[in-house]
Amino acid sequence: MSGSANDQVTYPPLDLLKPVADGVWIVDSGPLRVLGMPIPIRMTVIRLRNGDLWLHSPTRYTEALTRELEQQGSVRHLVAPDVAHWSFVKDWQRHYPDAVTWVAPGLRDRSQVRKADLRIDHDLGEMAPADWAGEIEQVLVPGLGFSEVDFLHVATRTLVLTDLVQNFEPERLPAMMRLMTRLTGVLGPNGGTPLYLRAAIRAKREQAARAASRMVDWNPERVIFSHGRWFDRNGAAALRRALGWLLPG
Repeated sequence: MSGSANDQVTYPPLDLLKPVADGVWIVDSGPLRVLGMPIPIRMTVIRLRNGDLWLHSPTRYTEALTRELEQQGSVRHLVAPDVAHWSFVKDWQRHYPDAVTWVAPGLRDRSQVRKADLRIDHDLGEMAPADWAGEIEQVLVPGLGFSEVDFLHVATRTLVLTDLVQNFEPERLPAMMRLMTRLTGVLGPNGGTPLYLRAAIRAKREQAARAASRMVDWNPERVIFSHGRWFDRNGAAALRRALGWLLPG
């Protein structure tokens, strides 16, 4: 695939802050390659009331991005929110050695993580730690060999997911990738949870369904996730549709 085709799947400009709401930004990056296919990836940045910056699913480190971040606050929290989104964290640790690294349950046990010698400070759980309690709510979505911690920025009603919902725009994709995303249930405009994750989550369906219900009850205004076009409006309705396979009733 040509470089221009690779670029087509992403959301330029890349590796720069894009404002979403007061104290909330996204950083579009990529593409990564998964099974030979180019995949866009996204980081979410939240500024806490004390000025600390909270980086969710850190994407690649660049000096230009660092300069932008430092105009907004101090990088304090690096969040690896599921068992797949951690590969760029070490670069950020190198440049911000005082930042605290938080990871999804089970990530520290993965052989790739141990081989990479990733420093892990805390495991995330069902309850928000004191560092952001009252500002960011969180919930754990478990599965077999999978876990994802999802977050709500309370002040802006911004829900931040990782892989639980994906929404690839067909016009951005090469033909083979359009077919794959259709078959796995993540082709836009009505993307959702990929079939391979549904199978893992069904192993712990009762707990996962409670988590999904809680997120819908949060009534988010918008829903950001790591891959594809995020839901910038009507967040609760879009989330209810995307997670309909998991929600009770």
